[in-house]
Amino acid sequence: MINPNDEKLSIVRQCELLEVSRSGFYYAHRSISKRNVEIMKAIDRIHTAYPCYGFRRIRNELRKYNIFIGKKLVIKLMKMMAIDAIYPKPNTSWPDAGNKVYPYLLRGLKIERSNQVWQMDITYIAMSHGFMYLSAIIDVHSRFVVHWDISNTMEAGWCKEVVASVIALHGAPEIFNTDQGSQFTSSSFTNYLLDNKIKVSMDGRGRAIDNVFIERLWRSVKQENIYLNAYETGQELYAGLKEYFDYYNYKRCHQSLEYKCPIELYSNSCKNVA
Repeated sequence: MINPNDEKLSIVRQCELLEVSRSGFYYAHRSISKRNVEIMKAIDRIHTAYPCYGFRRIRNELRKYNIFIGKKLVIKLMKMMAIDAIYPKPNTSWPDAGNKVYPYLLRGLKIERSNQVWQMDITYIAMSHGFMYLSAIIDVHSRFVVHWDISNTMEAGWCKEVVASVIALHGAPEIFNTDQGSQFTSSSFTNYLLDNKIKVSMDGRGRAIDNVFIERLWRSVKQENIYLNAYETGQELYAGLKEYFDYYNYKRCHQSLEYKCPIELYSNSCKNVA
């Protein structure tokens, strides 16, 4: 579908025309054993169903899949997958040493319009023979997914590119909320937000509900799409996710939104602000 040797169209332009992520096109299988890939798929299913489970309970649940491994491997794979148990605890996502952590700005805040608060996170996506990472930015008021992308790394540069793309599409939000992961606390990422006059907010340590909306999104996309498909390539994954997010934003009714679609609240709120 994409020809790397095309002399007239660059790979970047071909990806744009086909609406394919460059990260997806350049996807290469991670250097990890087939056995560990299968274990990670099982861990992902357990974590999605029981997000409060820590490594001990996940290790016990793995036995139902006939997987018997020690806690060290469970911890190692969970770290690679960037997942952690969701419950009040003293240690959550830690920034790199020297990175500034910003306060959580949403406590007690009345969120009543679109583009007031955006929330961003990254999740592990299992594939037939490997895995990738999915990032998404959700408008908290409407639950509208304003942008998303896939990559085989979780680097700050990629996260910054995702944010830059969405600001070009929808403008800048008032507040941008993330967890305290190293990619979000990096100066290159936070400075980009500040340069665009965006207030930086980060989930509080030991707070189980600060990122509840994005966690609900992860559960929906995995149970309603990822687990039902065996994506082989990054291009297939991107195409499948594009179809799903179009459905999620424009057709899927949400009980919490009084059975309206996210686009209804997002567009109506934007019109009222304008």
